[in-house]
Amino acid sequence: MAAGETLVVFTPLGYEPPSTNYATLDTRNSHPVLDFDAAAATRAAVWTGVLPSNYSGNGITIYLHWAASTATSGNVVWQSSFEYISDGSLDIDSDGFASAVTWSAAATSGTSGIVTVSSQAHTNGAEIDSIVAGASFRLKIERLGSNGSDTMAGDAEIVAVELQET
Repeated sequence: MAAGETLVVFTPLGYEPPSTNYATLDTRNSHPVLDFDAAAATRAAVWTGVLPSNYSGNGITIYLHWAASTATSGNVVWQSSFEYISDGSLDIDSDGFASAVTWSAAATSGTSGIVTVSSQAHTNGAEIDSIVAGASFRLKIERLGSNGSDTMAGDAEIVAVELQET
């Protein structure tokens, strides 16, 4: 698989809320979105997927398609982590996410509702929890509302999450 090819796309309707501090499902003009508020608590969403069998091991870049619910200025700080659901070794009764990668602050569009696409590369190996082609995994996306660089008031709304081979 060539770098830049899409591996997986996740949408709000397929997310799995963690037990606490989860993003909330909402709609915007009938578009499903996940709301991540600017509260002091970190808000999270999780998706389960299978890495395509033709993944060549070059790392994964996450592209978040998101918009501000009401804000027209400010930055959002995202964080992402992977969990490899390996054959015969991960007990899914508890979480096993790799260390999270904190993204640089991303500026919102100057118009509420205009989608911004932010990206973050994860190197192959520890940053993607050593997921291999054909394996199942989980992806956790969090908004770090309490981070001093997260200055956008109101909700950040995820429209879609795309994973591409780096």
